[in-house]
Amino acid sequence: MSRELSKCHDVLYLGRGTSFPLAMEGALKLKEISYIHAEGYAAGELKHGPIALIDENMPVIVIAPHDRFFDKTVSNMQEVAARGGRIILITDEKGAAASKLDTMHTIVLPEVDEIIAPMIFSLPLQLLAYHTAVFMGTDVDQPRNLAKSVTVE
Repeated sequence: MSRELSKCHDVLYLGRGTSFPLAMEGALKLKEISYIHAEGYAAGELKHGPIALIDENMPVIVIAPHDRFFDKTVSNMQEVAARGGRIILITDEKGAAASKLDTMHTIVLPEVDEIIAPMIFSLPLQLLAYHTAVFMGTDVDQPRNLAKSVTVE
C-alpha cells in the first residue's frame, strides 16, 4: 500500500465527525515526511471542490469507523468510486462488513468506543505516512524545513 502511495503526486483524506481531524492530521503527516501533496477534507464537503480532483490517479483515504456518520461516509465513498477514485478504507470490523465497496485496500481495526476511536485510528495513518516516506527514501527523522518551536508567553 505504501509503495503504491509513494508513486502518487496527490492524496485526498476524508472523514466525518471525529474522523475529520484525523483526515487532516493524516494528510499533514504524509506531507511532512514524504513531500506528497495531501489534503484532508470533511467528507460532507466532498461536493464543494475535492470531487473535481478525483480520478483513477487519485488515492482517497477514508477514515470511517462504524459510527453514526458511517452511512453518509459510505455514500461519499460511492461518489468517489463512481469517478474512478482509488479508495483506501480505514474502518472497524462492522464497517468492513457493512461498506460493501470495492476498495483498493481496507485496513480493519478493532471495534472501540467512539471516544477512543481517534486514538486507535490515528495509528495506521501515521504508519502509512512513515512507510510511504521510507519507500521514497526521505529522511523520516529529519524532514526538510521542519523545526521544533516553543512559544513562551
